[in-house]
Amino acid sequence: MIEVKNLQKTYEVKRRKSFFNSYKEKVEAVKDISLRIEAGQIVGLLGINGAGKTTTIKMLTTLIEPTSGEYYFDGKDALKNPVEIKKQINMIAGGERMIYWRLTAYENLWYYGQLYGIENTELKQRIDRLLKLVGLEDKANLPVETFSKGMKQRLQIARGMINNPKYIFLDEPTIGLDAIVTQELHEEIRSLAKNQEKGILLTSHYLSEVEELCDYIYLVNNGQLVMEGTKRDLTDFVFTKKQYAFSVKGMNESICSSLRSQLMILDAGAQVQLEGKSAVITSKVELSSFLAEFAIREGLIIEELHKLEPSLEQAVIKLSKSIEKEAKGIA
Repeated sequence: MIEVKNLQKTYEVKRRKSFFNSYKEKVEAVKDISLRIEAGQIVGLLGINGAGKTTTIKMLTTLIEPTSGEYYFDGKDALKNPVEIKKQINMIAGGERMIYWRLTAYENLWYYGQLYGIENTELKQRIDRLLKLVGLEDKANLPVETFSKGMKQRLQIARGMINNPKYIFLDEPTIGLDAIVTQELHEEIRSLAKNQEKGILLTSHYLSEVEELCDYIYLVNNGQLVMEGTKRDLTDFVFTKKQYAFSVKGMNESICSSLRSQLMILDAGAQVQLEGKSAVITSKVELSSFLAEFAIREGLIIEELHKLEPSLEQAVIKLSKSIEKEAKGIA
């Protein structure tokens, strides 16, 4: 398990008052972040603009040292053993960084395997296995410059697995890819966690991707952790009121009016709005049983009754606006 506690990073930045006059200012890129990544788990790291997400990843991958805080890797102090930690982690980035276009797929993997000091016989077997895993075994000897974006991204996954890491950091892994290729890569990412017990940290601007893949999510803003939990935890925290779509045969404003009147007993602040042939009901209380009983009492035939689940994207947008208002001192 990867565990970090109260991670903090401060940079000293040179500022200028004038052409001849400058001064140094301390900037806190990361103020206080604690998180955990367990084997077989996909963890999302989301950041509102200027969050400190990139700096956090650089510390977790031992590219930079934190100013303060604790970092444990499978129970060992990672800050005292950065070289050993590097052997057991890898990063898979979106786009076309970290692969060489003029080399073949096989040559790219051979190059990175040599950097990790993998013995030649073992490396050959590993490359063959990885190319098969990502569906590129028949493209092994083709130059990467002939590959599509999706093929390049599959090669990125193979490259990120060449050292058989325990933990993988995925940075925008599907950026610029079409929907079909994205879904294929999602399946491969799930397989890495489920079938190979890899611990994965995912960062992505595509909130639907985080919602689909991640078991647990951390949301950071201005270098601080502002919320953590499952997708349900986050949406329940942000949306304290529940919404229902409710429709009966012959739905009209008269039925909605009757529904409002009876609902007042349970929740005086509940709202009922007719949208087409359905009523959208917003309430702080659970209404599934009440709505079913209402239909029976009124002799109505239910055509639709379900709770409307807010998306992670809706929750993050609402929370971001709330944080922005708070920062500006708006009530």
